[in-house]
Amino acid sequence: MFGAMRLFLILLVIQTVAYFALSLYSRSVRRRRLEHWWDEKGKTGDKAAFVARGLHVYDNSFRRKLILGVYVVPWVAIGSLIYIVNYM
Repeated sequence: MFGAMRLFLILLVIQTVAYFALSLYSRSVRRRRLEHWWDEKGKTGDKAAFVARGLHVYDNSFRRKLILGVYVVPWVAIGSLIYIVNYM
């Protein structure tokens, strides 16, 4: 029992690290795209405000929420494997 708890705790820590790494990477890619789009179009005005608005829209987007799959997918896979091994 304690071995399984230790395994689940380690998995949770690894998932948390992966989630934060993916979040930071995805946000930096979005920031880079917004800045590149601003420079490419030759816009005038406040570039920082444009990027901040774009990142705010990104923070509320479905794409951002898909990163939470880092937590869901492994637990569903483990549960499915346990079910298949024990009951089929």
